[in-house]
Amino acid sequence: MNMIKSSRFAGKVAIVTGGVSGIGAAITLRLLSEGATVVAFDIAAGAVESFSAIHAGSGLHLQAHVVDVADAEGVQAAVAAVVAEHGRLDIVVPNAGIASPGTAADVSLEGWNAVLGVDLNGVFHTMRFTLPHLVATRGSIVTTASISGLGGDYRLAAYNAAKGAVVNLTRSVAVDFGKQGVRVNAVAPGPALTEGLRQWLEAAPHVRDAYSENIPLGRLAAPEEIASVVAFLASDDASYITGTTIAVDGGLTSWTGQPHVMG
Repeated sequence: MNMIKSSRFAGKVAIVTGGVSGIGAAITLRLLSEGATVVAFDIAAGAVESFSAIHAGSGLHLQAHVVDVADAEGVQAAVAAVVAEHGRLDIVVPNAGIASPGTAADVSLEGWNAVLGVDLNGVFHTMRFTLPHLVATRGSIVTTASISGLGGDYRLAAYNAAKGAVVNLTRSVAVDFGKQGVRVNAVAPGPALTEGLRQWLEAAPHVRDAYSENIPLGRLAAPEEIASVVAFLASDDASYITGTTIAVDGGLTSWTGQPHVMG
C-alpha cells in the first residue's frame, strides 16, 4: 500500500512505542510520511537496529531507541531525552503489546504479569510521563487497544483484560485532560496481516479461511490501514473527537457470531 505524503504533521514530534515492527512500524512510517519527527521505542534491540538501518539516509525525521515500556523509570528517562532534544512533544502512540495464551484458570502467572506489564502498565507509563508535555502543546494520544478489548476471545484472558483496561483508561485520561486541550482516543484493530501473523497463517491456513468467512469485508487488514486511522485521530481533522475507540476490523465486531443460516 502506498504511503500518503503530506505536511499535515510538519513541525510536530511523535513517540510511537512498539514502533519498529508490525502495526507500530506502519504507524511510525505514516506519521513520518506526513512530516512528523518520530521517535520509535521498542524493546527488541535487533529490530530497532534493523529498522534504523533500513531507513537511514531516507530523509525522514526518524529516531529509534531501545525502551522497555514496562519499566517506568526507563520510560520516564526516554521521554525526558526526547523532549530535551526536540523541545516539544505533540503526538504519543502507546502501541507496544504482547500476548500470552491461556484461560484465567491456566495462564501462567509469569505470562499474566508480562502481558499486563506491557499492554496496560506500559500504556500507563507512557501516558504518565508524556502528558505534561502534551498539555503544553495541546497534543494528542492515540492508544492501540484491540477488538480483544471490546469482547472476549478463547484462551486470551490476560490480553483481553489488558486491552479492555486500555479502552477505559483511554476514556479516563480523555475526561481528565480534555479541558487542558489534550485529546485521547484509541484504535481497536482486528486481525492485521503483520509478518508474525502472516507466518502463523501460512502454518494454519484454516485460520485464514475462518477469518475470511467471519469478517464482513472478507479479508484481514493491512497494517497501513490501521495506521491511517491513527494518523486521522492524531490530526486536527479529528479536533472534536476524544475519549472514543474506533474499531478498525472490517466489520468483525458488528457480527453477532451466529451462523449464516438465512439462505
